[in-house]
Amino acid sequence: MESGKGNPKEAVCGEEALQLLNCVTETPFDQDKCQRLLLSLRQCILDKKVKKFSLAGQDQQETKANNKKA
Repeated sequence: MESGKGNPKEAVCGEEALQLLNCVTETPFDQDKCQRLLLSLRQCILDKKVKKFSLAGQDQQETKANNKKA
């Protein structure tokens, strides 16, 4: 989902999502830190009323798959 303000390519809650993903890849795994980041992402989602996330290029792939089914 993209923000309506500022840079149109900037994903809504993208920074929070990226921080959480990077947290879970760290060794040693810091569950408390990752849980705080998860809660931060959840709050961002609630604040900005995010309905769904998608990866770059995923929308195009889904469109192509739907066209093949039709």
